[in-house]
Amino acid sequence: MTIRVRNETVADAPTIETVTVAAFLEAPYTDHTEQFIVKALREAGQLSVSLVAEDDGRIVGHVAISPVFLSSGEGRWYGLGPVSVLPKRQGQGIGSLLVVRGLEKLRGLGAAGCVVLGEPSYYSRFGFKVAPSLVLPGVPPTYFQAISFTDQVPAGTVAYPEAFAARA
Repeated sequence: MTIRVRNETVADAPTIETVTVAAFLEAPYTDHTEQFIVKALREAGQLSVSLVAEDDGRIVGHVAISPVFLSSGEGRWYGLGPVSVLPKRQGQGIGSLLVVRGLEKLRGLGAAGCVVLGEPSYYSRFGFKVAPSLVLPGVPPTYFQAISFTDQVPAGTVAYPEAFAARA
């Protein structure tokens, strides 16, 4: 297996949607709107990083990263997700590769940091940690983590783009 990670192209959008639907079909803790979120982020020009993982020319995974807004006014912070991998390809390191490459891209863009809403035991391996100073309303703090690319984590309430409310 040789996985190639690259930026998405316009032609990839339908396949990314298919991969995203499949990836979350049986997942716990989802309202099955991830494909709508990715589409809305793309349409709003808010996909700061959008990478696909290919195996033998076939897209098997995708990661989306978009800006988030902090009540403190701190800029250059982003949200990681959704991360999607075809179910039969999960557990093979493809999601991890997408996260690592996505974080590398963010650093290259001069990002100050990134937040993620997800399984702490999974995302902690990439350097994400619970940051008590950052709050996502309505979410247990254990599942909301941050990684700072500077020497500090700002304080404030985090808001995701409106695209995260997409339902169709």
